[in-house]
Amino acid sequence: MKKVAISLFAILAGTSFAMAGDAGCDAFKWPVAREQALFPAAPAAQSGAALTVGQAVDFSLAAVDTISFEVPPEHAPAAGTFGATASVTVPPEGELQFSLSDEAWIDVVQDGQAVKSAAFSGVRTCPGIRKSVRFKLTAGTATVQLSGAKKADLKLAVLAPE
Repeated sequence: MKKVAISLFAILAGTSFAMAGDAGCDAFKWPVAREQALFPAAPAAQSGAALTVGQAVDFSLAAVDTISFEVPPEHAPAAGTFGATASVTVPPEGELQFSLSDEAWIDVVQDGQAVKSAAFSGVRTCPGIRKSVRFKLTAGTATVQLSGAKKADLKLAVLAPE
């Protein structure tokens, strides 16, 4: 009987933990299921990479003081943090969603100007996804600037909003 009770407790505890994880991700303002599917198999990328809409990459970041940003990051990165730059071709629809696995600042630059984000959602309780930011852009090329990351790796998904 004792083994049955322990087994039942373990099953219930596991179910509660799984539900808590799902509830954490459900706290985002929009679904992040696509990011959850893309991040585990995200290919490696370095600063300067060309990003593709609908895909994710696993950035190896560099010391932020070694990165040449097109415009200064909106939030000055602290010493000892990491960053990267990348390019992305913005489709005619123009709106893009960038989701990050961990804490970092993201700026998107077009025509030499930082573009203000259109929407933001951040959650600390979703395993593997920290925040998602949407930008309204014009078709063409944009520069993505990542800065202030505390770790030297960061996954980034570039998606059209749902």
